[in-house]
This record gives sequence, structure tokens and C-alpha cells, in this order.
Amino acid sequence: MIESKWYSDACRLIREQSPLVLNLTNYVAMNFSANALLAVGASPLMSLEANEMEELTAQCDACVINIGCLEAAHTKAMLLAAQTARKLGRPWVLDPVGVGASAWRDGFVRQLLEQKPTVIRGNASEILHLAGEKPRSRGVDAAVSSREAAQAGKRLALETGAVVSISGATDYITDGHDTVDLTGGSALMPQVTAMGCTASALTAAFVACVKPALTAAAGAMALMSAAGEAGAAPGPRAGGLGAAVSAAHGGRCPASGEVFQPRVPSPTC
Repeated sequence: MIESKWYSDACRLIREQSPLVLNLTNYVAMNFSANALLAVGASPLMSLEANEMEELTAQCDACVINIGCLEAAHTKAMLLAAQTARKLGRPWVLDPVGVGASAWRDGFVRQLLEQKPTVIRGNASEILHLAGEKPRSRGVDAAVSSREAAQAGKRLALETGAVVSISGATDYITDGHDTVDLTGGSALMPQVTAMGCTASALTAAFVACVKPALTAAAGAMALMSAAGEAGAAPGPRAGGLGAAVSAAHGGRCPASGEVFQPRVPSPTC
């Protein structure tokens, strides 16, 4: 169960520990993810080079593998990172962007799943596909609601041992036994690129510092929800994704210097 102080405690731990988060992510999301990680007090490290991946994974506190712009040259690095993280007991997050779009992408994601990710974070179509269903999808975009994937998320969590985090109008985060429902954010968020990728990067920061992984993943999604509300708010709080994430983290808004206390959605277990 999620305790009442879960969000503020999680954010404090990230600020205090400043986890090093290794990002193997797509080119569209790199800048967004790095800025969001900096905004919460984490330290981002970006690489897709296989020749250094074992060393970098050994140095990091958590890792996120995002297959958004998947290239054959990246698959070796991603598999090495996942294998090393598993061997060393480092938490890692899998973002199976666009799984189901091609047989090659599907096959590679199955290889990554064998390395036991700590959290699988995706949209409804991606989670349904990983759970063995055939959902509607358009490229990397979900064509079904997160609610339609909630039960599949539970099955996937039990099958893989990972916490499954499903983003949507309502976020569902589950370990197969307990489920956290979060509502909030902004209707504008689906119109901004790399929002899901950013959520996965933040999930890695949370899972590096917060236990159990269910609480960590819920904290990251609560932060994204609060950031969406902060970013969509009119007036001096506007200032881009980094400013919104910083504000939602309970910090000082870079655009105005204003200390912002977010409305954090209450989880339902």
C-alpha cells in the first residue's frame, strides 16, 4: 500500500541522493529526459555505445532502455546494459516504444524482457501487446485507453516480475497484486512529444532511490501528472518542461522564481 507521505518522501530522497541515471533512449527524447532528470536532482548520463556499456552500467544507480528509434547498432548496447544491470542488481526500466509495430522490434523486446526489468512503462497498446493481446495502435501511439489495459498490466506484472506502469488519462501502476490509479495531468500532454519517454527516465530516477518499486513507479507518474498541470497553468509558472517538472517536484519555478507547491494526485490502491 502507498503511505500518505509517499510523494514528498520520494522527491526528498532523489534530491538527497542525486542518482546517476543511464539513458539508452531515442534521439527525440534525449534532451527532454536529461532536463527532466536534472530538474528533480538526478544526474543524467546518455549513451548508445556498446563498447562502453558494461562500464557505464556498473557506474549508474539505475538505467532506462527506450527503444523509440531502434537501430541494429543500438541493440547490442541495450542488451549489454540490461544484462549488466541484472548481473549487478541495478534497477532498470524498459520503455517498449512501438512494440507491435514490427516483428524485428517485437523479437528484440522479448530478449530484453528475459533480463528481468524492474519496471515496464508503456502506453496501453504497448502493454496489451506485451501481455499477448492484439490491440489497435498507430506506430508508437496508443489507440486504446489505459483502462482497457489495466487487467493486462496485472497479468504482465505477474508473468515478468516487473512493476508495470501504464500511462494515460488515468495511470495504472501495478505489481500484479496491488494497483495504484492516478488521475491528473493535462489534456495537452499527448500533444507534446517525448512525454512517455520522459516518464520512463523519471521512473528510473525514482526506482534508484525509492523502495518498493511500486511506490517508486507511482511517484514518477505522480510527478508527471503534477508537471502536466503546472506546465498547462497560465501565468508566470509557464517555462517549458524542465520548469514544470522542477515546479512539480516541489522546487522553485525557473521562469519566475516562485516556490510552487503542486497538487499531487492521491493514489488509489
